[in-house]
Amino acid sequence: MALSACGGGGEDRSGGAPSGEAAAGTVTTAPDGTQEIAVLVRDDYDFYPAAFTVTTGRVRLSLISEAKQLTHNFRFTPDAGPAEIVEEIPIVAPGDRDTIEFAVDQPGDHQYECSFHVALGQIGMMTVVPA
Repeated sequence: MALSACGGGGEDRSGGAPSGEAAAGTVTTAPDGTQEIAVLVRDDYDFYPAAFTVTTGRVRLSLISEAKQLTHNFRFTPDAGPAEIVEEIPIVAPGDRDTIEFAVDQPGDHQYECSFHVALGQIGMMTVVPA
């Protein structure tokens, strides 16, 4: 099954997609100009992709669970980027998905994490570059 973020094809600024999931990790631009990215979680302690790059502006991020057992969440690590991003996905059960939208105005690296599994290394990085 192929999973993808919504919207039209835009420039690929992928941080690398896991095998078999070509659209996961690919940043596209929707008709309204919002950048879109799908991040996958599974029955492990990794994000797919573990890193991706967007430009300053609006971002729509979908967290898609391919897990059969593990519950995950998604948040930007507090005090770990050039500016706070408070939007988060508090819980995504196995097989579910959720989406958040936010704006990024300052270039730099924003660490993200599953706060349930951060001690097990489930962290990633969103890099923001000037538009």
